[in-house]
Amino acid sequence: MRIGLMVEGQAGLTWERWIHILHTAERLGIPSLFRSDHYVIGRYQSSIDLFLSFAVAARETKNIRFGSLVSPMTFRSPVDVGRMSAQINQLSNGRMLLGVGAGWHRPEHDAYGIPFYSERVRAERLEEAICVIKALWGPGPASYEGKHFNVKDVDCLPKPVFGADTPILIGGSGEKRTLPLVARYADEWNCVNMQPETYQHKLDVLTDRCNELGRDISTVHQSMMAFGLVADDERTLDRFTKFHMSQSGATGSPAAYREAKVKDSNWIVGLTSEVIDKLGRFAGMGLEEVQFQHFNFASDEVPEYLSSEIAPQVAGL
Repeated sequence: MRIGLMVEGQAGLTWERWIHILHTAERLGIPSLFRSDHYVIGRYQSSIDLFLSFAVAARETKNIRFGSLVSPMTFRSPVDVGRMSAQINQLSNGRMLLGVGAGWHRPEHDAYGIPFYSERVRAERLEEAICVIKALWGPGPASYEGKHFNVKDVDCLPKPVFGADTPILIGGSGEKRTLPLVARYADEWNCVNMQPETYQHKLDVLTDRCNELGRDISTVHQSMMAFGLVADDERTLDRFTKFHMSQSGATGSPAAYREAKVKDSNWIVGLTSEVIDKLGRFAGMGLEEVQFQHFNFASDEVPEYLSSEIAPQVAGL
């Protein structure tokens, strides 16, 4: 199992902070750095554009893979997403991974005047967008005619490093629409904050959908974005927790706050041994990478802890 980082781009991310996080990940040997694709959630803060930030990542790093968790196919046309992704993928020598989803956060769509369709239509648009992007990445001239998107006789240049075989990640866990799309199109499946029992159920559903298509589930890489409060001693764990409480305006005891996050939101919390035990359960189900959210952009303490204490102990799982 690998341990990566995830950054909420709409939570006060600036160019200076992004470049520092990129350099920190490289310095610590962290294998992956992902970020969200949101304009705003809650209060307005600095939020640098996803694809612009990836162009910077391609030039500021040499080893890490980076990508989106995930880019909703409501913000931009699939032609724009396909072209930008291909160029950044080439600029990074294949290290960028495009992660896509149907979109979920209606308030930012309403605020920016972006149509927010029904769940069914968003799933249709996601599937068609993937088909368009794959057509752009493959040999031209390529065409696609769908209900929502069309391209005709295009030869989008330059191509990504691996052409039409360039991997795509699909994020989400909806059993009716998302997991069937994962089985059909995704090279990697990413979910968010699950308990092991729930994860096993979702994996069983995904396996069934793969079997229906004659696909081996082992060809679908598995990753999970995790919100975590983890440390190697209680005092440090309380300090990390109090920082997060201050960001969200929460009050009360740190222990009670962590307990609520586990119960209500499936966070990974605890000391090193507890975290290793839980990650081991996930690894036994085939989970290959966990991207822990990096909350405090002004401190390298959590990335340093994850890379020095957690990553080496799960590397062999």
